[in-house]
Amino acid sequence: MPHTGSCLCGAVQIKVASTQEKQIACHCTDCQQTSGSAHSTNILPKISEVELTGNVKEYNSKAASGNTVTRLFCGTCGSALAHKSKAFGDAMAVQTGNLPDFRTIPFAAELFVKNRWTGLPPIPEADQAQTMPDA
Repeated sequence: MPHTGSCLCGAVQIKVASTQEKQIACHCTDCQQTSGSAHSTNILPKISEVELTGNVKEYNSKAASGNTVTRLFCGTCGSALAHKSKAFGDAMAVQTGNLPDFRTIPFAAELFVKNRWTGLPPIPEADQAQTMPDA
């Protein structure tokens, strides 16, 4: 079953053609800043399986690894949509907060737990990685 959703204002529509049965929470400082929260929640589908239509804007930044990360967001409301990096190969990280299905989909892993905010416990049954695991 594909996953569909939109940004906050509806100017960008998101479709992920593949069924994703698990998601990832990332606690890296970049994800904290771009989400405006303690972490981001993501899936990693192939780029070819993701369709973003509407007012999509891009911002490039350098990750701690030195890789360029291209962050995609709504040019109208600013909602974070996805990000691409050489580290993901032929996949991209799609933020699941814009996809209503993910309210009930479990987490497979938490990344960059070394940056987890105090008071947030580990997600039960999710693998815990101090940083980004090797691809």
